Amino acid sequence: MKCSCERCELKTLFFSHVSLYELNDICEIKEERSFSKGEIIIKEGEQIKEFLYMKEGLVKLSKIGSDGKEQIISFSKPFDFVSLLSVFSSDKYKYSVTAVENSVVCILDLEVVKTHAKQNAMFTMDLMKRVSEATDKIILENLEIKRKNLKGRVAHVLLYFANYVYNNNEFELPISRREIAEHIGMTTENVIRTLSEFRKDKIIKIFGKDILIADKKRLEGISEFG
Repeated sequence: MKCSCERCELKTLFFSHVSLYELNDICEIKEERSFSKGEIIIKEGEQIKEFLYMKEGLVKLSKIGSDGKEQIISFSKPFDFVSLLSVFSSDKYKYSVTAVENSVVCILDLEVVKTHAKQNAMFTMDLMKRVSEATDKIILENLEIKRKNLKGRVAHVLLYFANYVYNNNEFELPISRREIAEHIGMTTENVIRTLSEFRKDKIIKIFGKDILIADKKRLEGISEFG
């Protein structure tokens, strides 16, 4: 028996703690959905009915503040369990998930996941570990951003995409200057000015949406001490 996804973390998670018969049933009911850049995958306030994880692409987690403005919480890449943060604590999503690149999401009926969680203690422990990892990532990332000044925050975002998302010093920036500002708690104008200063100082090169980190050591210094 073989699942359709060869490199699937959910396959490994289930395979370790359920029978081959149960795993086969899970794989048969799994659904894949494709989302274009800018398309909403999960909408804040919607009823939670499904268990989602990413197979391809990049998404942002965001929440609308009391002032009506969007606040970007974090970004998630393939195999992050994007629905975990609210899935066991509420019946409605507390945040939205939007594709910032064309993305593919794998979906299971939430009741199937809950049934296995009730019957299998080790499976439940793995799920709780995932919840903790996702929560820790968001908390630590936001604390790291808040301790920096404007230039340090912008440098941090550029290094995040270079090191964590693309593993390349040259990449197409998947989010707008406005979205960077929403993520780091600064104005769009300040972000644009900072990127221009980085380019003027030959720390980065900008070709439309493409970013090349030309002096990574300096950018790391700005991120660390800024």
